[in-house]
Amino acid sequence: MRLTRQTNYAMRILMYCAANNDRLSRIPEIAAAYSVSELFLFKILQPLVENGMVETVRGRNGGVRLGRAAESISLFDVVRVTEESFAMAECFENDAAECPLIDSCALNSALREALNAFFDVLARYTIADLVAARPNVRALLGIDMLTERRAPAA
Repeated sequence: MRLTRQTNYAMRILMYCAANNDRLSRIPEIAAAYSVSELFLFKILQPLVENGMVETVRGRNGGVRLGRAAESISLFDVVRVTEESFAMAECFENDAAECPLIDSCALNSALREALNAFFDVLARYTIADLVAARPNVRALLGIDMLTERRAPAA
């Protein structure tokens, strides 16, 4: 099973927002942290916003933030809304090729079991788990430097 680049970066956007939970995150900052284009990230935001994982705030001081607690967003939630297909083999698709074993195929059963196990593992982990696993995630993403630059001079 290989996840799309869109899913990979959707998780990264959510991780960035979770690590930066004390203020709004801006797409240019997220794009710079991960060395990807802003346009690519804007496209990824749509399903995250539509499914309540991210909220957008418009205006001069706008940005994005988590739409719900990082503890309540599982990796399975993200995969479910960003992946188009979970067809591991041709016979998983509705327009499957004709196969004499289609109704009693041991391969199909084994692949379905493997896919369900994959989903079960993803459901056990949240965005909060990923951020907590690396205590220095804010520094790695450059968030602390941004916060220092924006802090008012004393």
